[in-house]
Amino acid sequence: MKKTLLASALTTLCVSSAMADIKVGILHSLSGTMAISETTLKDTMLMLIDQQNEKGGINGEKIIPVVVDPASDWPLFAEKARELLTVENVDVIFGNWTSVSRKSVLPVIEELNGLLFYPVQYEGEESSKNVFYTGAAPNQQAIPATDYFLEELGVEKFALLGTDYVYPRTTNNILEQYLKDKGIDQDDIFVNYTPFGHSDWSKIVADVVALGADGKKVGVISTINGDANIGFYKELAAAGISADDIPVVAFSVGEEELAGLDTTNLVGHLAAWNYFQSAEGDVNANFIKTWKKTMGENRVTNDPMEAHYIGFNMWVNAVEAAGSTDVDLVRAEMYGQKFPNLTGGVAEMLPNHHLSKPVLIGEIQDNGQFDIISQTIEVAGDAWTDFLPASAVLKSDWKDLECGMYNTETKSCVQLKSNY
Repeated sequence: MKKTLLASALTTLCVSSAMADIKVGILHSLSGTMAISETTLKDTMLMLIDQQNEKGGINGEKIIPVVVDPASDWPLFAEKARELLTVENVDVIFGNWTSVSRKSVLPVIEELNGLLFYPVQYEGEESSKNVFYTGAAPNQQAIPATDYFLEELGVEKFALLGTDYVYPRTTNNILEQYLKDKGIDQDDIFVNYTPFGHSDWSKIVADVVALGADGKKVGVISTINGDANIGFYKELAAAGISADDIPVVAFSVGEEELAGLDTTNLVGHLAAWNYFQSAEGDVNANFIKTWKKTMGENRVTNDPMEAHYIGFNMWVNAVEAAGSTDVDLVRAEMYGQKFPNLTGGVAEMLPNHHLSKPVLIGEIQDNGQFDIISQTIEVAGDAWTDFLPASAVLKSDWKDLECGMYNTETKSCVQLKSNY
C-alpha cells in the first residue's frame, strides 16, 4: 500500500513538474526565401528566453522554447501553428514575418484561442484579439516615409515596388490614395509587384528610370521582401543609379539584409523603421553587447528584433501580473503595459493591440549600418488607416469596447469572420 501511494505521489510530482514549465512557440522560417530575415528572430527569442530563465523564469517556472520551421511555406505556417498549440501545448507564439503567413495562421490562432506576437511592420487593416502587433502599422512607417520623400527630398513621381502578396498590395493601396490626396497625379505613380525570390530586375529598374524622363524627381518606395532585395539593389548599382538620382526608401530592408550585400553603391538610400542598431543610448548599447556576445561579433541587430524584445518582456510582465499563462488573463494584463524601447523612449501597449513607437528614417552607410537622419516621438499605432474611407470610420479597442472593428458612425461592432 505504501509502495502504491509512493508511486502515485511520484507520478503526481512528475506531472506537476511537467506542467510547471512554460512553453513558448517560435514560428519563424529557417529555410526558404524568408530565412534571410527570420532566422535572426528565432535566435533573438532563444536569447531572450535564456536571459529570462537566468532571472528565475516566470513566477519561478522555467521557459521552454519550442522551435518549428514553416520553411517560407505559407500554408505550412498554419499547420505548424496548430501543432504548437495542440501537440506542443505552447502558452504563446512569437513568430511570422510576411503578412501572408500571418493571415494563414490567424484562423488557427482564433479557433484555438492562442496568442501570437507578430514583430514585423505590416499593412494594418486587421485587428484580432488573439494577436499583438508589435511591428509598425502604416502610420508608423509607410506614411511618415512618404512624407519625408515629399517634404524633404522633393520627390514628384513615385515607383511603388513590392513583392506580390497582401502587405505590399494593401500598403500601396493606402499610399496611392495618400499620394493622390497630396496632389500627386495617378500617371506619376508606377506600381509593380514581383514574386518572392524574384531575381531579374533589369526591366523594372529601367522602367523606374524611364519614369523620370520628363525631368521630375523619382523616388522608390520598396515593399520588396526577403532575398529578392539582393537582386534589386545589385541591379540599381549595375545601372549606376545613386541615391541622389533616384532615392529608395525600404520598409523591409534592415541591417540583417544589408549584411549580405556590398553596400558601397547603396550609400544614401534609405529605410524607414522604428529602430536601428545605430541608435544611441545605454539600453541599446547593452542589448547589442549581449547579442554579439551570445551570437558572435559579426551579428547585427534590427527592428523586428526590437519588436520581439519589447513584446516578449511585456508578455513576461503580463504573465507575472496575471499569475497565469491563461490567454484571456494575460491579454487583460497586456493593456497599458510599458517597457523601454531601444531608442531611448518607452513603448506602451494600446487597447488596439498595437504599440506606441517612434518613426526613424535611416540612411545606408558603407559599413551596412544606418545613419539616423530623422526621428519622431512615440506614435500610437493605428489598426485602421485614416486614408481609406471604409477604414477611416473604424476603431479597434479590445479593452473597453471588446471590438476590433467598431464603427464610430453607427456606434456598432462589425463582426468580420476570418477568411484568409
